[in-house]
Amino acid sequence: MLISIFSLTALIAIAFLIIRFYPAFGEKPSLERVQSSPQHSKGSFKNPTPTSMDTSFSTSLTMIRDLMKRNANRKPDTDIPRVGFPSFKHPHYVTNVTWFGHSASMIEIDGKRLLLDPMFGRAPSPFPWIGGKRYSKDLPFHMEELPSIDAVIFSHDHYDHLDYGTIQKLRGKVNQFFVPIGVGSHLERWGIHSEQIIELDWWDEIEWSGLTLACTPARHFSGRSLHDRNATLWCSWCIIGNSSRIFFSGDSGYGPHFKEIGSVYGPFDLSLMECGQYDTRWAPIHMLPEETVQAHIDVKGKQLLPIHWGAFTLSFHEWTDPIKRVTKSGAEQGVPVVTPRIGETFPVGSDSYQSFEWWETP
Repeated sequence: MLISIFSLTALIAIAFLIIRFYPAFGEKPSLERVQSSPQHSKGSFKNPTPTSMDTSFSTSLTMIRDLMKRNANRKPDTDIPRVGFPSFKHPHYVTNVTWFGHSASMIEIDGKRLLLDPMFGRAPSPFPWIGGKRYSKDLPFHMEELPSIDAVIFSHDHYDHLDYGTIQKLRGKVNQFFVPIGVGSHLERWGIHSEQIIELDWWDEIEWSGLTLACTPARHFSGRSLHDRNATLWCSWCIIGNSSRIFFSGDSGYGPHFKEIGSVYGPFDLSLMECGQYDTRWAPIHMLPEETVQAHIDVKGKQLLPIHWGAFTLSFHEWTDPIKRVTKSGAEQGVPVVTPRIGETFPVGSDSYQSFEWWETP
């Protein structure tokens, strides 16, 4: 009996020490840091639209059933197409975007290089050696090849967006970090100087290096460990330059906030809109592809770049389901959907860029 009690106590102590001191878990912000936000109430951040997921026993059983399905095509059988990244050596002088898979993207706008949710790790997990691996065997570039980055913009603190290992490799290459309230605590723990971090709340905007950056609502949640659920804010972003206007959705369920953003900051030349890792059982926090198209229309977008797919399996749908459904819905709604390969750069607003169904290529 004493041995059992001792063993249990030891396991609890080890778990506590890992959560407290393992750096990938980040750092929960102080209450003083976040409580002034209108989005913060009773100890955590809240969505204004009721946002809950079905966690009933019967639903859990259906998820176990879906997880056990064979031949579900949840990830590609072979390495997926990608192209080398030429923008490092030859800066573009028109607005362009390079997609790296999932939500990680790079924007060159008005002479500035911006990285959006740059998750370049092997797996979206605090322990990347045991998480679901990235589809592509390699990134389309080597991290040491990255040039100086003017700014990194994060939408929230989940592992598939904010990665400890990536931040360690980006240190020294990035001039400024823009994050929703509270997320700066993680970066500070990981060695980023506080003067390099700017935290914004929903509807805050800042003029920076000739660009207007606006932190706008999303319908999601946050957290990296057992004790920090919704301790930091989640958001979308509007990036407004002299030449182009771009919307980045971050992660979000569909909701009225998209029309509100469109009325304040639209129209947008391009929207990078979440499309992947969805399920009807958690639709309040991740849009279905048809909702992705509607959200793009709501924000008054022109070109649509579907993101949050093509890199990791975090749901039960086939890995090509997002792009097939969003392109079908886009065609039905008259929305131009751009479908670059991973690592491919395309010009924003150009009628000459030709998308093709690379996911169908054997």
